[in-house]
Amino acid sequence: MSKWLFIFLITFASAQANSAEKLIAAARKQIGVTVRYDPAYASLTYPKGDIPRERGVCTDVLIRALRDALDKDLQELVHLDMKANFAKYPKIWGLKSTDKNIDHRRVPNLMTYFTQKHISIPLSKGDEKPEFLPGDIVTCTVPPNLPHIMIVSDKKNTSGRPLIIHNIGAGTQEEDRIDEFPITGHYRWKE
Repeated sequence: MSKWLFIFLITFASAQANSAEKLIAAARKQIGVTVRYDPAYASLTYPKGDIPRERGVCTDVLIRALRDALDKDLQELVHLDMKANFAKYPKIWGLKSTDKNIDHRRVPNLMTYFTQKHISIPLSKGDEKPEFLPGDIVTCTVPPNLPHIMIVSDKKNTSGRPLIIHNIGAGTQEEDRIDEFPITGHYRWKE
């Protein structure tokens, strides 16, 4: 390996770790601020629209963390990608066109966007437990069929599995629940 390739790889790894640290810190700052789970539809400004920070859903934790930590606006990013690639997005809600108020707040749309942007990581097979890095984004299904999204924390439980930061009904929390629900997606944000 050349010296320059080695330096590039070290620099890239350092930047990724720094982004993950910022993402986790921004998500953690929502604990005690976002105290309600509220899935109500709301008209939002565009871009960078948001509902009041004291409420939200699981996607709002990620949306706010990416905005606060990395100045990335999923509302705008998803909206623009959906306009360009509408046929590739789920039609679960019977939409005929994009809706900048809600599209970025739906887990299946985020999964599609992340796959479109090539940040998805293959899921483990069989009984093998997936390896998660701090700052990874994980989707799962809460029974019977509720899509959910969470951010992998840099803290771990006593067995070495990471905690997650999410809003599953009681506001933003950091909890030991990564193995509780079937994993449907694993993503790593790239700068």
